[in-house]
Amino acid sequence: MNKKTFMVIGAAILLAGVCYFLLQNRKQPDVILPQETQGVSDTQIILGSVSALSGVAASLGTNLISGAKVAIGEINDAGGINGRQLKMISYDDQYDPPKAVENTQKLINQDKVFALFNYVGTPTGVKIMPLVEEAKIPLVGMFTGAEIFRNPLQKYIFNIRGSYYQETELAIKYFVDNLGLNNVAVFYQADAFGLAGLEGAKIALAKRGLSPAALGSFERSTTNVEEAVRIVANSDAEAVIMIGTYTPLAKFVGLVKEKKPNMLFHTVSFVGSESFAKELDKNFSNIFVTQIVPPLYNNELFPSVKKYSESLAKYDPGVEPTFGGLEGYINTKVLAEGIRLAGQNLTRESLVKALESIQNFDVGIGANVSFSGSSHQGLDVVYLTSINNQGKFVLISVK
Repeated sequence: MNKKTFMVIGAAILLAGVCYFLLQNRKQPDVILPQETQGVSDTQIILGSVSALSGVAASLGTNLISGAKVAIGEINDAGGINGRQLKMISYDDQYDPPKAVENTQKLINQDKVFALFNYVGTPTGVKIMPLVEEAKIPLVGMFTGAEIFRNPLQKYIFNIRGSYYQETELAIKYFVDNLGLNNVAVFYQADAFGLAGLEGAKIALAKRGLSPAALGSFERSTTNVEEAVRIVANSDAEAVIMIGTYTPLAKFVGLVKEKKPNMLFHTVSFVGSESFAKELDKNFSNIFVTQIVPPLYNNELFPSVKKYSESLAKYDPGVEPTFGGLEGYINTKVLAEGIRLAGQNLTRESLVKALESIQNFDVGIGANVSFSGSSHQGLDVVYLTSINNQGKFVLISVK
């Protein structure tokens, strides 16, 4: 071997050694996970939520997220799920559909969350449905009872609460079957949410051979209810089903009562019960609200009511218990159960299958959550409440 060949071989060996050293000591790049496992690491699972945290429906989102904080705090302090801690990223859409789309895109594409949960609203939810389907990302626990999220079945959407059809059926059953009223009007928000409630009321009335005694509406994010007041107050209506948010509904109640003080009023759970009661300014008589979780005073009867109320002071101090908070708490517990059942090798598809396997999961409110491959409706229970003189919501028996 001549000197030149020896030098070439030596240089090659030296270069190989330098390359090996550099490769072994370079900073390792972040692992790029497949889309369906984004948001999952050995120690953490990232979840995303978009809801109304400001604006006309602010209390709905803030209450829902507060309940989620409590559930996540409990779960993480107990060791997490299969060794992983839960992390929540939450954005405010102000109950505005374009903002809901923008924030959902951010959660999926920038924050790279694993799953979505605790969304608020029908008009906002309708607009993000294509994103959920395209990303194949599970969305668990929407604060809406609209049928569009239930029928036909949406593979990646899991509803926990009862539907508006079920809420309006219970209210009309009480007004017509129990109280013997035949003239029931409907006052609704003129959007997808209001129309969903209106349809439910029409179906419940038609079942009894009736139709709405009057129809009044108002535009979302306004309090322009005067024309609807005129229509309803000048009709033969003895009761009115209301579909909307708390501020315009409270104004409507006050104005109608000036003209027809004996009118009965009902609204679905989306109203935000505590904020609605506050807006009524003690004008509580003849007000009924359907709920999808039980009243908060039943601490001994319903274990989750007690646990949520006790844990709230620790995980979200200074906040009072609310119906929405309890719902957010339960939604998060159901999602957590799905993640637990999906096991260590967590993917979005395995979460979907795990959620569909949940049968009779006791969430501590006197009714159990069940899903299947053909039904993503977890609960069917609805409670009718009225507001007493102290502004508290009490259960009403419906025969």
